[in-house]
Amino acid sequence: MAAIDCGTNSIRLLVADVPDLAAGPSASLVDVARRMEIVRLGQGVDRTGRLAPEAIERTRVALAGYAAEIAELGAERVRMCATSASRDASNADEFRAMVRETLGVAPEVVTGEEEARLSFTGAVRGLAADARSPYLVVDIGGGSTEFVVGDRTSGSATGDSSGIRVDAAISVDIGCVRMTERHLHDDPPTAAQVAAAETDIAAAVDRALGAVPGREAATLVGLAGSVTTVVAIALGLESYQPDRIHHARVSYDEVAKVTEDLLSRSSARRMEYPVMHPGRADVIAAGALVLRVIMERAGMSSVVASEHDILDGIAYSLMV
Repeated sequence: MAAIDCGTNSIRLLVADVPDLAAGPSASLVDVARRMEIVRLGQGVDRTGRLAPEAIERTRVALAGYAAEIAELGAERVRMCATSASRDASNADEFRAMVRETLGVAPEVVTGEEEARLSFTGAVRGLAADARSPYLVVDIGGGSTEFVVGDRTSGSATGDSSGIRVDAAISVDIGCVRMTERHLHDDPPTAAQVAAAETDIAAAVDRALGAVPGREAATLVGLAGSVTTVVAIALGLESYQPDRIHHARVSYDEVAKVTEDLLSRSSARRMEYPVMHPGRADVIAAGALVLRVIMERAGMSSVVASEHDILDGIAYSLMV
């Protein structure tokens, strides 16, 4: 099976085998290929309400490469989900036509709530057994952040064979690209710009936590590149090592320290971190700020990073 997640900042591919569908919730995905390209599809959407032609073209080029790999690997099922940027854009039809022509299947422009549920499934199915429940999963994307509270189940009590119970979910329009474009105009940003971003983020986080019982969760799980990059920096890694980052736990104090450092640096100086992806350097400070504010407002003393997220959730959704 092949899963594609097209977000505001990146487009990612997972090609995976499922060894035993009859095993239900215990069936494990076996990675065949994982790919990620920074395409910045959401470039300027918050300001213009439209997808920029150059952004659509960057996405087309990356998608063409993915389509060739999917064909070469012989994936039998393909699902592509497009998230925040393509929900917001007035010319989304143009984007969907490009995807159909390039990939051969139509993209599903999922709602924020469905995006949240897919992210939760991808993160929680592989979570260590000793992680205390219930879980608050936050997926910090380029244009939006999803908050999901839920638990794992045996499936029998609820009739849900996925082994996942989602109690509440919400998507709010705070993401690393959107907050950078809206507030952090200088490089590095000024104190006033950071304060304005923090106020904006805090209001959205409080609104989200009013809709989902995140403050009652026992474990905070953070997804996507902003979180994993912050965790990699906190761990002092000399290269980006997914196996070291996956399920690593870092404290609020460590997140706050990394966030302060990123906000004080220019994009060029953020590249001094060996774990920094070039396409993330200009927006990572805003992503780190979103994570720090979430931890503050939810009262979380630590966060567990997950390399498994919506992409895995999309793949799991094909196991039917």
